[in-house]
This record gives sequence, C-alpha cells and structure tokens, in this order.
Amino acid sequence: MATINPSEIEQLLDATMLKDRFRLQQKWRQLKRSGSAGVKAQTGRSSAQGKGKPKALSVEEIEQAQEKLLAQIKASAERVEARQNLVPKVEYPDNLPVSQKKADIADAILNNQVVVVAGETGSGKTTQIPKICLDLGLGVKGLIGHTQPRRLAARTVATRVAEELKVPFGEQVGYQVRFTDQVTENTLVKLMTDGILLAETQKDRFLNRYEVIIIDEAHERSLNIDFLLGYLKQLLPKRPDLKLIITSATIDVDRFSKHFSNAPVIEVSGRTFPADVLYRPLMELDDDDERDYDQYLHQGIVEAVDEINRIERERKWATGPRDILIFLPGEREIRETAEDLRQALDIMAGPAEREAAGWKLNLPEASFKDLKELKIAVWANDEMAPVSHEIEERAMQVGETLAKLGATV
Repeated sequence: MATINPSEIEQLLDATMLKDRFRLQQKWRQLKRSGSAGVKAQTGRSSAQGKGKPKALSVEEIEQAQEKLLAQIKASAERVEARQNLVPKVEYPDNLPVSQKKADIADAILNNQVVVVAGETGSGKTTQIPKICLDLGLGVKGLIGHTQPRRLAARTVATRVAEELKVPFGEQVGYQVRFTDQVTENTLVKLMTDGILLAETQKDRFLNRYEVIIIDEAHERSLNIDFLLGYLKQLLPKRPDLKLIITSATIDVDRFSKHFSNAPVIEVSGRTFPADVLYRPLMELDDDDERDYDQYLHQGIVEAVDEINRIERERKWATGPRDILIFLPGEREIRETAEDLRQALDIMAGPAEREAAGWKLNLPEASFKDLKELKIAVWANDEMAPVSHEIEERAMQVGETLAKLGATV
C-alpha cells in the first residue's frame, strides 16, 4: 500500500465543501494523534494507554484509515468542482443603481467579513447582491443564504434571480419556506424566510452549509432579524470563512455597522420618476345592498384599472408593455383580487355574462380588449410579493410602472 503524503491531505481539505470540512478536519487530527501514539508505543516510550488519549494504531491501520479519509476528502472536493461548473454567466441590468456600484460592493465583500449595503427601494440590491457573490466565486463551497421577512417575498425574489441568471427555478436558485423546500444539491443561492435560517441554527450551530449569508430588509428589525443579528455576531469569530452581508433601507445604517465592529457601509441611491397622483374614492355602501365591502372594493379596483386605461388612451400612452401595481393588506386579499381581475379581463360579452360573474360593470367592451395588453401585478403592502405570474407570467417593477403610466392607484 502506497504511503500518503500528509501535505496532500492538508491541501485537499481546503478544497472541500464547507459542510464537510469541519468533520473531515476533525478526523484528520484524530488520525494524526493516533499515528503519533502508535509510533510512541512501538518505540517503547508509551507502555500503557492513558485515559482520554488516542488509541495506538499499527502502521497498516493508519494507512487504511488514511486511504478511507482521502477518498472522502476527494469526493467532497469533486463535489465542489461539479458545483463550480454549475455557476451561470452573470449579467447586470444597466438601469439599476446597484449595478453602478457593483465594483465597490464586490471589493468590500472580498476584503471584509461583514458588509452593510444601504439603498432605497428600487435600487436593485435584493436581486443583484446574490449575483455579485456568484461573480466573486462564492456559493460553490457553500450556499449563499438570502433571507426575506416574508414567504411570498422569498419565492418571488428566488424566481426573479433565477430568471435573470437564465437557470431553471429550483436548481441553481432555490427557496425554502414553511412547508415548502425547493433546494437541491445543485443549489447555489437559497432564498428563505429569516425564521427558516433561525430554525436551522438549532441543528447546525455553526451554519456550516453556508458560505455567505445575506440578511435582507434588516431595517424592519423583527424579532427573527434581531435574534439572527445577535447570533451571527457571536458566530463570526468562530467562522472566519463565513461572509455576512446586511442590506437595509437608509435607516439606522450606522447602528448596524457599529454592531459588527464598524463594518463598511456601501450606499446605493434609489430611482425616482415623475408621477401623477390621482385620488379615486370607492362608491358609498347602500344599506339595502346585499354586497359586502369586499365586493365594492374589488369592483372599485376593476373600475380604477379601466380608468387608467382610459387615461392612457387620452394621453396616447397605450403602446408597448405597460404595468399596473395594486397594493393590498395581505395574501388573502391578493389572491381574491387577482382572481376577480382575471374574471373581469375575460369578460368580453354583454351584461348577462357580467351579471353571472357577480359584476355590474358599466365598462365598454373595447376597454377590456385594450386591457389585455396590460400587465397587472397585485402586491401586498410594503412587501415585494407580486403575483403577476398568475395573470401574466412576468413580474413588474414599480419604477417602470410609474414612469410609463404616470398614475398611482
């Protein structure tokens, strides 16, 4: 049996998956101690095995253990190489402010363990920072974990990042929320709720699966986020190979920096567009009307969509792709409104079919035909959770909507 060069094992250990590295390093240290004990026993310097000391192994046993360990190390290193081949080509949209700062952000990530990125909504930090990490070669030996405060946001951001990287959703880019786990062995970027990451600390105290952790929307300061920031503060000295990126709106940025020993702060500007603000009251409720408030709300939304379409025609904006965003309180309202809009947009005939669908919409048929060209996204208040894919399989951006429509509903 050929003798294995210890330096070969030491070198290969640095190329293994992070989730395997600690376990393999521990085995290697135990094997070296056992080998030293065996040499001492054979030379007569150690006649008895002391309590707590490694078991003395023969030369043959040491060589067999080394062979087995080397095979495990090589398997882990081959897994890293296979994941390297899965990294997609990264491109950045020129119209996003964060793209102009990508060199500064990349330099800060390379030279610091903790980086704080501050930017207004619409700057693109949520979707572009994971791509910057991939561009730096991160995410190969361990996951790029990216937390979001809400489940819908985690899925939507994962979908968007996968779309921009031109990879199948659920492969290189996956997500995990409660009751749903679309993460595979090929996943490089993992979107999840901050509660999922907090729960993982119970089984993986050192978060060895992760090479980068991105805490997004940290300015919300929920209990989960605060617990994570405190936990990571204690963990980072024990995991020098772990990178932490905190993204926040321009609120309390200095406090995040001071909490992590004056970590560097990269500021990214937002995007603003001229907008006309139109106030459109809903109809008053009649005491003898059997419909409830939700029905009035849904009818008001559909009529507001038609009014936007009329404004577009009057101002001659009704050309090319146009977007409408509707902000609602929660997931139930989002799904109900999305369904009502689908029904309304499908109703092309006369009043009888509209009545059967529960609508009394005195809207011209031509208006609905024009609306077929619109892309409508329904969002939760203060949440990146468009369900536009349920109506038209593509997500919208607020800036484009305001710039093209010039109206907020």
